[in-house]
Amino acid sequence: MLKDDFFYIQSVNDEQGVISAMLEINPSHKIFQGHFPGQPVVPGVCMMEMVKEITETVTGKEMFLQKADNIKFLSVIDPNISRNVNARIQYASRENKLITFEATLFKEEVIYLKFKGEFVA
Repeated sequence: MLKDDFFYIQSVNDEQGVISAMLEINPSHKIFQGHFPGQPVVPGVCMMEMVKEITETVTGKEMFLQKADNIKFLSVIDPNISRNVNARIQYASRENKLITFEATLFKEEVIYLKFKGEFVA
């Protein structure tokens, strides 16, 4: 779990299946000692986990990634430069505890991640 250690949710809003969140990344987190010393970069797997944990927070359901149709890492997040990041997650509940989603992590015009897939609750 990365929430409340690696990153913090500063604000979150869920309107009709669209989550908007403001996040703050902890630039002194131990992950950055190895990824990478002197040039910290948020690992792609951490960006994916952030999407999952934000969705879990809003829905109140523990989830597991079942399918990742499309993952695009478009820019790196340097926590010393881009400590605050926005998330937009559009999601829909389906049958069999399935939740489909499309997520974007971004700051202003810079897009860091586009991620589409399915969680199972």
